[in-house]
Amino acid sequence: MNDKIRILGIDPGLETTGVSILDIEKGKYHPVYSGCVVTGSKMEISERLKKIFMEINKLIKKYRPDCLAIEKLFFNINTKTALDVGQARGVSVLAGSVNNIKIYEYTPLEVKQAVVGYGRATKKQVKYMLKTILGVKDNFFPRKDDAWDAMAISVCHANNRKFKEKVKVIRE
Repeated sequence: MNDKIRILGIDPGLETTGVSILDIEKGKYHPVYSGCVVTGSKMEISERLKKIFMEINKLIKKYRPDCLAIEKLFFNINTKTALDVGQARGVSVLAGSVNNIKIYEYTPLEVKQAVVGYGRATKKQVKYMLKTILGVKDNFFPRKDDAWDAMAISVCHANNRKFKEKVKVIRE
């Protein structure tokens, strides 16, 4: 197994999609990029989705990630929000797919468990652990939580990838 990997983490959302790039080399985490794709609520939905797709595609071309880790859709009470997030998630997965990148999915519970060790952790606890694990200051991340969440998804995949690869080999 290659000991160097670059992960594109995505926290999908129609208004704000968090994105991150995390390198893992010899067991050490090296955060490369953290940001957000923000679309205006006055934009047509097709234009918003196009912007998300184009920006993620641009990041893929620039950073050349080995894989894409994305949050699984979590249905809450607001179905309109779930549908909007689902569409943003769809174009994010499409961007990875058209670039032939392996895609991994994680629930919010799995992400918090992997980063904090507790599936019901608060945003504050996740942020604290990310700063500790990655050795970065607050100003590395944009103000929006979505960027933090995307990096948490990257860290989750970094922590789970060897296990997932071994399970895949066993199943084959």
